[in-house]
Amino acid sequence: MNPFKLFMTLVCAGLVVIVGLLAGYHRTEVVQRGYRGTALNQLYRESYFVKEDEINKFPKPLGAAKTDGPTAAETYENVHVLGDLSKSQFARTMLSIKSWVAPDVGCNLCHAAPIYNSDEKYQKRVARKMIEMTRHINTDWTAHVGKTGVTCYTCHRGQAVPPKIWYQATENDGGLMQKRPYQRPPTPAAADSSLPADSLTEYLLHDDNIRVNGTTALQTGNRNSVQHARQTYTLMMVMSESLGVNCDFCHNTRALASWELSTPQRVTAWYGIRMVRDLNNNVMLPLKTELPAERLGPGGDVPKIYCATCHNGSNKPLYGAPMLQYYPELVRPGGPRPVPGTPGYEAEPAAPAPAPEESTPSVTTKTAKDPVLAPRPDTASLTATVPVGAAASPGGGR
Repeated sequence: MNPFKLFMTLVCAGLVVIVGLLAGYHRTEVVQRGYRGTALNQLYRESYFVKEDEINKFPKPLGAAKTDGPTAAETYENVHVLGDLSKSQFARTMLSIKSWVAPDVGCNLCHAAPIYNSDEKYQKRVARKMIEMTRHINTDWTAHVGKTGVTCYTCHRGQAVPPKIWYQATENDGGLMQKRPYQRPPTPAAADSSLPADSLTEYLLHDDNIRVNGTTALQTGNRNSVQHARQTYTLMMVMSESLGVNCDFCHNTRALASWELSTPQRVTAWYGIRMVRDLNNNVMLPLKTELPAERLGPGGDVPKIYCATCHNGSNKPLYGAPMLQYYPELVRPGGPRPVPGTPGYEAEPAAPAPAPEESTPSVTTKTAKDPVLAPRPDTASLTATVPVGAAASPGGGR
């Protein structure tokens, strides 16, 4: 072949390879969250936010309603929840729920129109429990949701059934070395990994200790195992994917078990795990008597909540939209009540001291203060945003 033609062929082939590589290139941003040199950085791709921006749009709230006048319980028949609201507040809340849960079907999803006080449809009976749950979260679980709170839209995102739910895995054998639920093909419940498929049951339904390694020798009663570590990693991967963050969003990776070196978000997550357990056991499981068979999982269990149900890939649901500011009606009157499994609850005998990873957190953080209202790198509240390879700005992350 002519040397010149060979040279041009190689050049063209090289250009094709370069163009192909550039076509798949995604600009990566680094958000510095800790002191320089501690590697406490969050990595994000611009393409990630294109998807997340659409998912986490908060609907425009309706105008505020009058608080005076007769209450909903005095005005309408068969009002079991929200009866303390004024007639105007009740109507506003119902219209909002329709847009949050059933924008296409409308009121008829729950109500047997024109008899709106009828309890014929199971959706209405379940909706009552969901409204009570929302008020319970906003009133009793402020240690996790803060003043931001949640609404029906936080989980439902315009769908009658929230898109992010989970069921217990079945235990049928998947073949050699894939004995379920201990080892199986990738599943969403295991963050699309081949780690144990039913670890959420242990931690978000039961109260098994979350741990990777023991603190004592085997001969002294250490019951931690490799299987426990694998289950813990499954939960951590699910949480990471649910919030769209790395491990060091909560942990300092040079000492993962250390509370003193952890970020404040680890305390928030500690309460979040217990909140999910509370909701799954006291709200979701009792719904089995209400839900039809087609709404149950492969093993006949009810749909359950996990981190992604609310977060949908953002470390603060809906990028931290102040939902309770717009919908104060979704706070239960009478104030918070003690919640089992949290500090200050004294209705039960004191439980044995848990493993260090599960002990009640008291953090003296040596990293950054909470800098994030959302995972977006261009949010003004972030401590620092620098391209990969660029030097961090002086004092960034302090």
